[in-house]
Amino acid sequence: MTPLLRVAGALLIPAFMAAGASVHAQETFRIGFVNPDRVLREAQPAKAAQAKLEAEFLKREKDLTALGEALKAASERFEREAPTLSETQRVARQRALVDQDREFQRRRREFQEDLNARKNEELQQVYERANRVVKQVAEAEKYDAILQEAIYINPKHDITEKVIKALNASTSAGGK
Repeated sequence: MTPLLRVAGALLIPAFMAAGASVHAQETFRIGFVNPDRVLREAQPAKAAQAKLEAEFLKREKDLTALGEALKAASERFEREAPTLSETQRVARQRALVDQDREFQRRRREFQEDLNARKNEELQQVYERANRVVKQVAEAEKYDAILQEAIYINPKHDITEKVIKALNASTSAGGK
């Protein structure tokens, strides 16, 4: 081998090694995981949304419970008194109980539909805030991907606690 080839070969080997190392460094893929259920249980914005919903629907829920108890009491009273009632009275009371039950069922269904709609609205706001925080954490810590569902995740990739803390910090700072 000529001295020129030896020099050229000596220069190329480190160049190939450096190129291989940079390709390897570029292939590092950083992944994280967020448990959305835990965020909804533990983050202050989620707890605040839950408290807001409870306060908003408390009176209707109490009214509905009272209506259900009144219906139950009327039904029990009818069962006790039915043997002593005339046929006309019995039919009239049964009809009144059926009407009361229909009204109770209607109100309960409306209550549940309204509660579900409001819950979805509130949760959507929490999800949007949480997603913004997840994105901020991912960008700040240079993650390539953040998963919300996985069959298995190594706990070292779980950033849920960081997201909860960031959400709580944004809440206490007055952020929305």
